Amino acid sequence: MLSSATKIYLLIGDPAEQSLSPAMHNAAFKALGLNSIYIALRVPKPMLAHVLAGVRAMSIAGLNVTTPHKITVADMLDKLDESAKLVGAVNTIKNLKGKLIGFNTDGEGALRALEQKAGSLSGKKVVLMGAGGAARAIAFSIAKAGAKISIANRTISRARVLASAIEKKFRADVKSLELKRSKLAKVVKQADVLINATTVGTYPNVGRTLVTANMMHRGLVVNDIVYNPLETRMLREAKRAGAKTVDGLGMLVHQGALAFEIWTRRRAPIKVMEAAARRELRGKNK
Repeated sequence: MLSSATKIYLLIGDPAEQSLSPAMHNAAFKALGLNSIYIALRVPKPMLAHVLAGVRAMSIAGLNVTTPHKITVADMLDKLDESAKLVGAVNTIKNLKGKLIGFNTDGEGALRALEQKAGSLSGKKVVLMGAGGAARAIAFSIAKAGAKISIANRTISRARVLASAIEKKFRADVKSLELKRSKLAKVVKQADVLINATTVGTYPNVGRTLVTANMMHRGLVVNDIVYNPLETRMLREAKRAGAKTVDGLGMLVHQGALAFEIWTRRRAPIKVMEAAARRELRGKNK
């Protein structure tokens, strides 16, 4: 029952209304009997600093951060955990008596979901599409796991900046390329894993894909971090090519579980969270 003692958690982003996180976290709070509530809040870029001031003033317990704020918000916080420092992006914030501490659970969440299907990434060739906040988190996590990475992005300068940062941290050779079909086709042909860390193919633009079946091959593991729809066009193309597929729900659940544990210091009920996310997604797509 809501009261003055209820702890409030927010998701901030633009847009935010399609998020499955409220259903997922509220189910977790209920399962563990915690007097807490989680709400999605649309926050346009010009309002971000004002919202953070309100979070401090109203003692909001914690936040998740999504597009387009993951990188921008990092410079607005009091402290960054090592996970956020490494990536330079934040997806989770804990309010510790008015002090806002930033974390990043995207990369570890994505890695856990991916390894369930692909096994260890050590020595495997991975093509990562995108260089934004989520892509950065994934790139650092898979580099730490020993993957050989090629980063493809529309603005190649952003791919090069990310590649350089990873090379400095892990002394790895990271390739960068422009996100064009002709260039993608060559690297995907040699890849073990392909990850879409862009928003291409997400609702309502569900017919879009950056890679088609003729560019893929059997033995390839294809991971799309988009979760609405759960089976994106890219994943359908992957199935046509005989590739293994990993949908975006795994990353969402695992990164959410890690955030939940940061906030509450309780073990996250992962199965409860996944079931709630699936129910909510089915409801949104009716």
